[in-house]
Amino acid sequence: MRILVVGSGGREHALCWAIAASPLCEQLYCAPGNAGIAEQAECVAIAAADIDGLVAFARDQTIDFVVIGPEAPLVAGLADRLAAAEIPAFGPSAAAARLEGSKGFVKDLCAAHNIPTAAYIRTDDPDIAANWLAGQDYPVVIKADGLAAGKGVTIAETKQQAIAAIDEALRDRRFGDAGAELVLEEFLPGEELSFFALVDGRTALPLIGAQDHKRAHDGDTGPNTGGMGAYSPAPALTPALETEIMERIIQPTVRAMAAAGCPYRGVLYAGLILTADGPQLLEYNVRFGDPECQVLMMRLMSDILPALIATSDGMLENFHLRWRDQAALTVVMAAKGYPGDYRKGTEIKGLSGLAGGDDLQIFHAGTRRQGDRLLANGGRVLNITAQGASIAEAQRKAYAAIDRIDWPEGFCRRDIGWRALS
Repeated sequence: MRILVVGSGGREHALCWAIAASPLCEQLYCAPGNAGIAEQAECVAIAAADIDGLVAFARDQTIDFVVIGPEAPLVAGLADRLAAAEIPAFGPSAAAARLEGSKGFVKDLCAAHNIPTAAYIRTDDPDIAANWLAGQDYPVVIKADGLAAGKGVTIAETKQQAIAAIDEALRDRRFGDAGAELVLEEFLPGEELSFFALVDGRTALPLIGAQDHKRAHDGDTGPNTGGMGAYSPAPALTPALETEIMERIIQPTVRAMAAAGCPYRGVLYAGLILTADGPQLLEYNVRFGDPECQVLMMRLMSDILPALIATSDGMLENFHLRWRDQAALTVVMAAKGYPGDYRKGTEIKGLSGLAGGDDLQIFHAGTRRQGDRLLANGGRVLNITAQGASIAEAQRKAYAAIDRIDWPEGFCRRDIGWRALS
């Protein structure tokens, strides 16, 4: 098969790494890719947002299957355009991708189908939003309804912070159309968990558990980021809890989407909070998590490509996946200043000879080549991903590799996996 992966981050590198190992894959392309992905796939200079360019490339190169990594092209309708061109793809339609593209849509779906989630309102009126705050305990959560590049969520500790976040979105239009409406909801305390399932429109096949670290600095301090590391398995995800999540959250969502005429096909990523009243949904994402995808691909024994195709073809009912017993852990190396302002173009040395076999992989998230030099080209730059008999062993291997990387302008957390180890 001739395969095209869309995207340029660590998630897409992990997918390319797994797909390249499939005996079904004859030729692998990635658009636009990065310096690490270029070791497994032929990178083509087409942006993930260039829907017309991607469809034309897939048609011209007689691509057999497209794997769409990021959320933005899914919300923009790339899967629909590929379907119209009779090119099979992994990823939901634009209508189904509203599960990530509109937080208000998700909250209304939860309310209509008794899916546990935080109490909320949605509004585009700053005065209504301010009035809602009057009866709330703090903190509260304020979310831009649409895609805001990971920056549209504020956990406001005080009313003043909440008013500022509301005004910033609705009056100052900081997030543009993505923040033209807000979802305001109660804050739910508890442990967060990432839950993934492949969904073929009717059947949901749960994947193994993973947990990530969103805060920039050790001890879960500092600003929220796209993710500074992840590990699998997640000790919090017991078999009983998985059953409860499937029965109360995932399966009702799958049934609701099918009944609404927009069946969901792709990977469904539920961001959950484990509360005293059981698991509750924080948000849905319509793609693999990043960096959770990296640890999932490290632990997957089965060929990933048939699983993605079966998801697209509606054939998951009797499908099974095999997973390695070993744990996996990934540490994100980011440019200093991330998630705020950071420098691009700094040189990274010391990667040669680090990765190899199943125990250690360096997935690139934001890199480019300049001759023989490897340069940082983003905020999150490298994912040092290790496998071990335990999370502690995987952690030791990952940090031992990091200590051999020469990149003074980069930083990482030194406590990835702390919750599992404690």
